[in-house]
Amino acid sequence: MDAPNPNAKRGWRHERGEASLSDVYRTVGTGRPSSMWRRAAAFAGPGYMVAVGYMDPGNWATSLAGGSKFGYALLTVALLSNLMAIVLQSLCARLAIASGRDLAQACRDAFPKYVSVPLWAFAEIAIIATDIAEVIGTAIGLNLLFGIPLELGVLITALDVFLILFLQKLGFRWVEAFIIALLGVIALCFGVQIFLADPQWGAVIKGFFPTTEIVSNPEMLYLALGILGATVMPHNLYLHSGIVQTRAYGHTVPEKKEALTYATIDSTVALCFALLINASILILAAAAFNAHGKTDVVELGEAHSLLSPLLGLAIAPTLFGIALLCCGLNSTVTATLAGQIVMEGFLKIRLKPWVRRLITRAIAIVPAAVVTVWYGDQGTAELLILTQVVLSLQLSFAVFPLVMFTASKAKMGELVAPRWLSGISYVIAILIAGLNVKLLFDFVTG
Repeated sequence: MDAPNPNAKRGWRHERGEASLSDVYRTVGTGRPSSMWRRAAAFAGPGYMVAVGYMDPGNWATSLAGGSKFGYALLTVALLSNLMAIVLQSLCARLAIASGRDLAQACRDAFPKYVSVPLWAFAEIAIIATDIAEVIGTAIGLNLLFGIPLELGVLITALDVFLILFLQKLGFRWVEAFIIALLGVIALCFGVQIFLADPQWGAVIKGFFPTTEIVSNPEMLYLALGILGATVMPHNLYLHSGIVQTRAYGHTVPEKKEALTYATIDSTVALCFALLINASILILAAAAFNAHGKTDVVELGEAHSLLSPLLGLAIAPTLFGIALLCCGLNSTVTATLAGQIVMEGFLKIRLKPWVRRLITRAIAIVPAAVVTVWYGDQGTAELLILTQVVLSLQLSFAVFPLVMFTASKAKMGELVAPRWLSGISYVIAILIAGLNVKLLFDFVTG
């Protein structure tokens, strides 16, 4: 076990205890001494696991609904969400590298139980909402490609916990390689579909500029918050602050600063790549559905069946199904890891890795399975969108502690966030909270 973090004695009430994801903690070498490019490559990986949040099946539902209903107008929300994510994920890396804690461990240390326990509950709700979206998406993908019933598809998704255990036995880099390979398949599928859809690129560019209608139109705001919740996901903040610590960076301040630089580059590049995929879902919906008068496409199955006649090629729905299945598999892997980080960090549970994985997976997948079986083929789109809005409502309970911790000189030492970065982060946190209040007000007042 590593030497205690010297900053822990100043700003934190207790020693950290067991490391985040202790079975893979500091198992990936950072390439020292070697060239800058080799060290950058050694840190590449966690950002792409975080970027999976951009492409989870819940995001598909909100983007399909937004694109078919409002065309390219909500692309500006995807861009804004991406910029927010870049800032917040950089703070996650900063917290982990400076303090040696993930976000869950930091919350447990910094707050009394009457605060930390509700925060744990909110985090679990967010992960359950995430898993509902991912289980549904994976099950629908299996159904579209192979005709497997949703109920059986849900059971198949539960097996991913064993996939994670197998890959981690080979090394954490294998988990990252699996995620990145599936991201490549998703990018290829959407690239072909966008080419076939032939969108109006002038309208696409215009869609990245904001409009007041997003706030004044309650239906558009609801979908906008869904996109925000699907992009800047609460579990991603816990996930990133844990998996960054799989790198064996040094303990001195210069070494930590170097690690922070490479980790921030990794997450920023990965999130920019993910924006292309995230925007592609909305662009495809706008070009294939809205442009042809199909303004009410919200079901993933309906979108799948419409792509072939609208785009004129039978391969289009197949590519859609393959990309959806890859998204579901990717998202369930990262959500399972986030569930472990949250449970261990908040509750300090010490169990064997496979037992911890099964427990954290069961907590998330059992409610997801029940809801999926209950809804069946009907209403899955509304449920998917609702899960993303729930995620957005939970987001503030993860964002505000993260911003507070990284702005604290006592907790972060020399790696404390600069004032300008903390200022931007607080603006993001307040903006997210304000949009959620507006959403609730519109919901209550009808």
